[in-house]
Amino acid sequence: MLIKIRSIANVGLETVPVDVEVDVASSGFPGFTIVGLASKAIEEARERVKTAIVNSKLDFPPKKITVNLAPADLPKDGSAYDLPIALGILLASGQVGIPENLDLTKAFFYGELSLDGSLRPTRGILLLALFAQKIGPDTKIFVPELSASEAVVVTGTKIFPVSTLSQLAGHLLGREIAPLKARSIPTDDEDILMESNLSEIAGQEQAKRALIIAAAGGHNLLMWGPPGTGKTMLSRALPGILPPLNPAEALEVTRIYSVSGLLNTGQPLVLRRPFRAPHHGISNAGMIGGGSNPLPGEVSLAHLGVLFLDEMPEFPRTVLESLRQPMEDGTVEIVRVAGHVKYPASFTMIAAINPCPCGYLGHPKRECKCSDKQIAKYRHRISGPILDRVDLFVPVSAVESEKLSLTGNKEVNRISSKEAKKQVIKARNIQSKRFKNEEKRSLYTNSQMKNSDVKKYCFLTPEAENLLKLAADRFDFSARSYFRLIKVARTIADLESTEKILPVHMAEALQYKQII
Repeated sequence: MLIKIRSIANVGLETVPVDVEVDVASSGFPGFTIVGLASKAIEEARERVKTAIVNSKLDFPPKKITVNLAPADLPKDGSAYDLPIALGILLASGQVGIPENLDLTKAFFYGELSLDGSLRPTRGILLLALFAQKIGPDTKIFVPELSASEAVVVTGTKIFPVSTLSQLAGHLLGREIAPLKARSIPTDDEDILMESNLSEIAGQEQAKRALIIAAAGGHNLLMWGPPGTGKTMLSRALPGILPPLNPAEALEVTRIYSVSGLLNTGQPLVLRRPFRAPHHGISNAGMIGGGSNPLPGEVSLAHLGVLFLDEMPEFPRTVLESLRQPMEDGTVEIVRVAGHVKYPASFTMIAAINPCPCGYLGHPKRECKCSDKQIAKYRHRISGPILDRVDLFVPVSAVESEKLSLTGNKEVNRISSKEAKKQVIKARNIQSKRFKNEEKRSLYTNSQMKNSDVKKYCFLTPEAENLLKLAADRFDFSARSYFRLIKVARTIADLESTEKILPVHMAEALQYKQII
């Protein structure tokens, strides 16, 4: 008997329907074969499915079983086909029937089986729910109970949480599983637990200001200075001033974490902006993404959040150069022989570097021990095209001991992360209203604007435009740098709630356009 069960395959963030065709022959030698460009993980499903059926007190038919995953020319990977294969065997062998209220053409089954018949958490559930939503309101999905919370924010789909294979068999025999109720996407208004607060960082007022501008407009920021001046502390204070993700952004980020299998059990959505800080020993595939079935890398996991590169020159040159496309386009394409996938990667890059290998070039009290050749070689590890994609350059100098004193610190009016966050949210709200007609393009911040958007949304006063032209001629800015300066000035104007870009805004933007 031949049975067709519907499932899906995730190719990047795209979902493709897959028909799991199961045939239990009435004649022939007993065997269990899986065809249809199945990976090693799917081939191993033969033992998982057989043992799970037996341990669920069901019968595994001693007959010739053939499973075809169609379309046959699409590579399949992962263990999520365990459930549809096991169900197909139970239906094809006649142990359970298809109830009248279940249309197999509008039902999708997806999940990994344990040997005892229980279902394990499986990645990609959110993508399945979004795909089922497009098909129609009567579509049903049967997924592992431990991962079902991912799908509850998708309306128009009936979600059935399955804990064991025997429970699913009981559902088909009349002991129905209650579907989960859909719920709206929650918002996260709570202050996150910050590793450092801006008010706890002594001095560095210019760096704090640049950090606020970077957070408000999503601009890339590079800080350089001697060791111990607070570059890492400043960077790790950034999550505390970033606004929470709005519902559309939360869904966009969660899709990436769902397909990567990085969502915690019971965590249906990512509500806080990602902060990724990879080690400088990371590989190119780890940064950009890769594998035989390419998974997202750090640049995609940092989408709509922050990618922090501490000691940036220590990263391999190939890894840094691979950042060019995502920094410019906000996406990354991974090409393999079997095809290619595309992931979003619109992140804010925060980088910290030392001025030289020993770190003390230009230090007022400590002597640099590096030669000119060593300094030149160290700085050339970061190419010009990468530096040209950075919006804000900020020197972070050594802090005076008087400001570090616990008793004699005279510094007052030190801005806190809470106050900075209010400024950032205010500027982001202005940008949200500005780009309200650009939601289909996922345009949320000033840094994401293309050149055509800059001409459309950035209005400079004649004085500000003259100042920009003078600076461009004097310092020979590239076209990319020219437009990036306007974007930064636009963000500074948004922080001041000013419609037009004034000379003071352009002057501050030029202040951060320094070459190290």
